[in-house]
Amino acid sequence: MLRLDQHAKLQNRMGQEMRLAPRMIQSMEILQLPMMALEERIEQELESNVALERVEPGTDAEDQLPESRRDELQDERLDERLDQLPLVVQQDGSARPEDFARLSDLETRFEDAFDRDSTWQRPPGRLEGERDRKLEAMANAPARGESLIEQLQHQWSFSDQEPEIAAAGRLLIDYIDDDGRLGADFDTILAQVAERGQGDLPDGSPLDRELLERALLAVQRTLEPRGLAGRDVRECLRIQVEARLEEAESEEERRGWGDVLILIERHFGDLLQNRVPRIERESGMSLDRFDAARVRMARLRLWPGRDVVDESVPPIMPDVIVEFDEERQRYAARLSEGRLPSLRVSPRYERMAKDRAVEKSARDFLAASVRSASWLIDSIAQRRSTLLRVVEAVIERQRDWFEHGAMHLRPLPMIDVADQLGIHVGTVSRAVADKWMQTPKGLVPLRRFFSGGTETRDGQDVSWDAVKAQVKEIVEREDPACPLSDQAIAGRLLEKGVTLARRTVVKYREQLGIPPARRRKRHGPAR
Repeated sequence: MLRLDQHAKLQNRMGQEMRLAPRMIQSMEILQLPMMALEERIEQELESNVALERVEPGTDAEDQLPESRRDELQDERLDERLDQLPLVVQQDGSARPEDFARLSDLETRFEDAFDRDSTWQRPPGRLEGERDRKLEAMANAPARGESLIEQLQHQWSFSDQEPEIAAAGRLLIDYIDDDGRLGADFDTILAQVAERGQGDLPDGSPLDRELLERALLAVQRTLEPRGLAGRDVRECLRIQVEARLEEAESEEERRGWGDVLILIERHFGDLLQNRVPRIERESGMSLDRFDAARVRMARLRLWPGRDVVDESVPPIMPDVIVEFDEERQRYAARLSEGRLPSLRVSPRYERMAKDRAVEKSARDFLAASVRSASWLIDSIAQRRSTLLRVVEAVIERQRDWFEHGAMHLRPLPMIDVADQLGIHVGTVSRAVADKWMQTPKGLVPLRRFFSGGTETRDGQDVSWDAVKAQVKEIVEREDPACPLSDQAIAGRLLEKGVTLARRTVVKYREQLGIPPARRRKRHGPAR
């Protein structure tokens, strides 16, 4: 029989391990925050840390008060924070008498405030008549807008439809995606509504494909803007053209939109591939009629759902501003911190944290608050220093970009900047993450200046972003009647000293959103 014995014993072992201190973790977090996130973080710390103060000379009403009144206000803030701490439990499981005395004292001091009928009370420390900036910001913040589905359901509720069509239409609208297209086929819709127990109409009859077809037609003809609920791009465009034909006021306009409808229904594949001669031959359209129809088609929307709901684009605030110094003939950088408040550790609470006459629980709480406030202030100062040093190194290495543009961007690995500044490469990465730089060339992400590259035949370094810019310039200067192939673009780059394979040209062209040569070709009488 196999016997397993377990023994416990003590053993000494030497080893090394790296652990990040809380202060270092906070410093890395602050460094990585962009400007707007840093503002929000500071506001949160001001609300939660009693020892952290905002310094605004000339605007802080408390600075105008006598010192005795300022001490009273700070005591009130401290009591509010201490009131949120758990009672200290003794070994026998009971709370200390001092805790009950403190709670009783708070209740006595704020008895009037607790007995008021109002649901909002002026926080301790705020002067009478002083504005509540947080409440003002919340009141002025825009309300959440209706989603696309909510708006379409609202439209549909006002349409005059038969009960079964109205019920089926509500189900279909729930499947419209953000682009405005029907996001599922009828089989999927029928299976899912049956699984949810919604397969019966108000009159008890079952939902079927024939009713969905009728409801979809009603939805497409009712909802605005026209083109919504199309099952693909082709149907989306066809719905819009049919609406234009209904609204046409002249025979010429009806003929023009009729040509667009012919292109969509009969020659859509050739249209996507820019096979103009085949379209002319099979449709009987002249080149002028085709060009006029294509101009009209450009007025249609591929994603009508995006016209209903405005996509909220988050604002971008630059962290660094770079300007040209005329006197020194160099580019100078400064941090964009005009909206960041000046911070300090409360001197009074710093003294109280060391005062033996103060209750130990209060001293411990204040010591932790002072330490946290000091760490935050030091982290913000270190963020300023590191970010500015990294930007100055970028300006030094990328001066040609600032003077001549994107095609003169040089390769700049982060490890090179880290070695130059004597910091870790991870610090450089955090310093440039999600940061934006305002330059004479516009607002650009700071990370754009860090990229790999290649070397030209004459020994000059050029970044891959600069190569992409050259590809774009070559395409913009080509003859539209005879566009360059990908191999020809590679040949033009070789003339400039850049060796690039054809498949790499294809990759860069697709990243730039440039179609292939056959789709860029512009047909004309001289072909």
